[in-house]
Amino acid sequence: MSENTQSSGGWRTNKWIRAAIPALLLHCSIGTVYCWSVFSQEIADYIGFSKGATEWAFSFAIFFLGMSAAFLGNIVEKDIHKSSLIATICFTLGMLGTGFFIYYGGQNKGNVLALVGIYVCYGFIMGVGLGTGYLSPVKTLMLWFQDRKGLATGLAVAGFGAAKAIASPIMQSMLSSMGETGIYKMFWILGCVYFVMMFIGHLLLKKPEGWHEPQNSSEKPSIMQVLKTKPLTNYIGIWLMFYINITCGLALISQEKMIVKCLGLGAMVGIISSVSAIFNAGGRLGFSAWADSLKDRNTIYKLIFILSIAFTGLVILTSGIKNGNGNTLLTALVLGLIFMVNAGYGGGFSNVPTLLSDHYGMGSISAIHGITLSAWAFAGLSGNQMATWIVNHFGEWQEIDVHGTLTKVNPTGYQTVLFATIALYIVALILCLVLVKPSGKAAEGK
Repeated sequence: MSENTQSSGGWRTNKWIRAAIPALLLHCSIGTVYCWSVFSQEIADYIGFSKGATEWAFSFAIFFLGMSAAFLGNIVEKDIHKSSLIATICFTLGMLGTGFFIYYGGQNKGNVLALVGIYVCYGFIMGVGLGTGYLSPVKTLMLWFQDRKGLATGLAVAGFGAAKAIASPIMQSMLSSMGETGIYKMFWILGCVYFVMMFIGHLLLKKPEGWHEPQNSSEKPSIMQVLKTKPLTNYIGIWLMFYINITCGLALISQEKMIVKCLGLGAMVGIISSVSAIFNAGGRLGFSAWADSLKDRNTIYKLIFILSIAFTGLVILTSGIKNGNGNTLLTALVLGLIFMVNAGYGGGFSNVPTLLSDHYGMGSISAIHGITLSAWAFAGLSGNQMATWIVNHFGEWQEIDVHGTLTKVNPTGYQTVLFATIALYIVALILCLVLVKPSGKAAEGK
């Protein structure tokens, strides 16, 4: 189907209505999983558990996102309507169920059933919705926007990244206006809103008429056969550099608010968090759109890692986190690092499906992309925990005044996290250069 036909035809053959809009509806809904920090303390207080105990719900959500994408990739490949419906139902049930167990925990403070219920609903059930919902529109977008695959996938994945910036103030307002019971009511209200958004996306989402999806194994090679069309080390390199980028991103992003407070910018935490979310979304769209004009999409990962190493190295050399309070230049360097890591973190996500399609073709891209997202599952468990362990074992805690409230911070601990991330970024850059072979136009010699 020609570009003009897709653009100017009726709504049934319009790439924006059949691919871009449904992708945004799905991703802007499921992307609110990253709003966890907005209400995690309120959940902990309401059900009578520590914040640390409730934090596992988010880690489980990211883990099951990656694992469900890995195991359900073939379902997405065969039938996007089935997979997008599964995503809609699971994500909505997860939201509503989380609200119920928060309500139950409020009535029965300290009851372990409430905590386990939140783990199951927010972690497992929502996690399955996240994985299938994340994958469902990606291949469809690349099929409709074959000349600008990076722009198309970047647009959808940017919706996932921007969801936090859009939904966080709405959630804050709901929590403030509805009082103590607002925490579970918010989940019930938003669960219904997201069901409507995702169901409309599910109804609209459709592959181009001219695309034939093989339905049986005799027509389609196995995933391993596809991966072996290139040296297997090529795929291992892609998986590892994707995993490292997420791990490093989560390690810094999880400490972002406390680092900002160390710089004496406690009053601007909310603003800086929103700007970070914009960089995250902008990196998803900008880096992937830029990659469309490059001969080899892997060049984008090299740029992300080189810039991340440069910014991290500068903050290490200047001890920017420890010495930044009151120093404009050092504060700017640390903020530059935070924004760069957010942009690179987002860009890594949006470029991986198009990089994989350049290497392995479109035939099994949903399944291969799903397996690759298992890196997200493991990074979701390792990134935050690595940073937390370092902060708890290096440096000393000190109290600073933030809005008249004494807050404990560990500048040396946050600074030490950077030694781990720069080492990992260097490993990722080496993998980029050594294991991942040229793809796309570069491989064709164009």
